Amino acid sequence: MKVTLLAGLIVLLTLGQTASAQDQTLEVQAEKEARKACEAKICDIIATRDPAGEDVTCDIVKTWRAADLVKMLGGRINWPWGGAMCQSKVTLERGPLAKAMREPTYEMSMPTQTARCTLAQKEGGDPYVVEISVAPKVKFENGKAVEGQVNWGTASAPMAIYPLIYAGTALDNSANVLGPELVRLVNAFTAKKCAQVKTELPSSTPD
Repeated sequence: MKVTLLAGLIVLLTLGQTASAQDQTLEVQAEKEARKACEAKICDIIATRDPAGEDVTCDIVKTWRAADLVKMLGGRINWPWGGAMCQSKVTLERGPLAKAMREPTYEMSMPTQTARCTLAQKEGGDPYVVEISVAPKVKFENGKAVEGQVNWGTASAPMAIYPLIYAGTALDNSANVLGPELVRLVNAFTAKKCAQVKTELPSSTPD
């Protein structure tokens, strides 16, 4: 249960997949439109590998229905709650990301990212509000993530779930249980997501 909870939060903390367009609510569609500029900036760095320019800082809001989360996790991870909504300021330094895409081997250390997530209870009642920080490290080889470490930081949550989060973050920080999931999510973004936004990139510089 500890790792299941944290794996779910890893998905929430990424610019990962959302529901298909035909299944999205108006709220989710509006959030997706607001994220496009951020995704385009990140994908432009990935495509051009140019270290010159501004870092990326974005205010991200994502909302999911429970059914979307179950489908997105694809049976790999059980989702124990209802719908979810996360808010986070995502910060990526341009230089290290460009190096990660350009150099044969590079370990990228991200600045600390903090998210505030509201998790609905399936049985009803007040939602859980969780605040948690991470400072991920990802090792790249030829532009592809091969190793990852989430590096969980401080967290706050209701007492009903805080012991799970505390124990789970300690376990993952020592055993790196979720490293492979982080690697999968990073590669999904750099390949699949960036392919989707390719036509919207602000730069037309070839690879």
